[in-house]
Amino acid sequence: MRIIIGCDTFSPDVNGAARFAERLAAGLVKRGHDVHIVAPASSRRTSGTRPEVVEGETMTVHRLPSWRWYPHDWLRFVLPWTIRRRAARIIDAVQPDAIHIQSYVIVGRGLALEGHLRGIRLIGTNHLMPENALDFTVLPKSWMDWFVATQWRAAGRIFGLCEAVTTPTKRAAEFLEGNTGLRGVIPISCGIDTHNYRAVIGPRAAKRVLFVGRLTTEKQVDVLLRAFAALPAGIADGLDIVGGGDQARHYEDVARTLNLGDRVVFHGRVDEQTLHQRYTDAALFVMPSIAELQSISTMEAMASGLPVVAADAMALPHLVRSGENGYLFAPGDAGDLAQKMTEVLTAAPEEYERMQQASLDALRVHDINRTLDTFEALYRGEDVRP
Repeated sequence: MRIIIGCDTFSPDVNGAARFAERLAAGLVKRGHDVHIVAPASSRRTSGTRPEVVEGETMTVHRLPSWRWYPHDWLRFVLPWTIRRRAARIIDAVQPDAIHIQSYVIVGRGLALEGHLRGIRLIGTNHLMPENALDFTVLPKSWMDWFVATQWRAAGRIFGLCEAVTTPTKRAAEFLEGNTGLRGVIPISCGIDTHNYRAVIGPRAAKRVLFVGRLTTEKQVDVLLRAFAALPAGIADGLDIVGGGDQARHYEDVARTLNLGDRVVFHGRVDEQTLHQRYTDAALFVMPSIAELQSISTMEAMASGLPVVAADAMALPHLVRSGENGYLFAPGDAGDLAQKMTEVLTAAPEEYERMQQASLDALRVHDINRTLDTFEALYRGEDVRP
């Protein structure tokens, strides 16, 4: 099949939506499909259509002229009033069998409206909660409720044009339906190729705690820092924080205020090989976020054989079962998080190994090949709902 995948964020951006689109596209190319990506250019000089290698596979990428959104630390966007013209030109040139949009905001909106006019099969996947964008809107607080309501209505209109709408988890599907009025949203895991990660079963010589993700407000890394500071002496050897974001300096200030010194290391963004090594070397992964629609980094940690302590919020309970592959803690409660971290870090060797194996076992339903099978069926127009 010839498939267009439309994204408002794509490589070299580092976030869950971009990573999903990259893995989906590469998996489809590997299966013999002709994949075209439509996404904002990463700079003023990189717009245009050319082959790009993504996740080891070559695909056609249509980079649209974009502008930097300066309230955000890296986000770029296509001018909204140009998107329909640009989308129409690409659709007419490519003549796709299906269009898969990853967002309703700009690129997805243009492709959906023009694809609908041409009778092309549309599939939509939602990765966005408008509430998470509030920090970057520069709107006064009195306008924020209006902004969120407006965005959910826009999501309902654009995804309403799609033959099928998906989101990574059942809870995320219920959330999308509740805010848009859509029905029949299909939960499909983003999927992960477990062969890319190395799990070393057994207790670690150095008990280091790991967080991987964007350093933004909803990730609540400050809760993790306060919990780490509250751990009993000798429980953990250090905390590694991997990722960049607009709150990086703030979280570094929090660490200094808590006198954590060199016990906490902010690594910033790292390459794939270094990231995989961080997962392999860690003793425990923590995800304190309150706004995860799935959390690819948590899945990567599980694929690396790590017990996980995560906030009991949004989709994280789909990945972490308390007492099995780790524990859930009350969102925002640093004391509860410290207690749950202590339980993992002081577990007997056989209990620790049991949690490791439970993480690996839980990922079977998130195998990337199941995800690819399901989306291929949707592109063909098949009904994949249970």
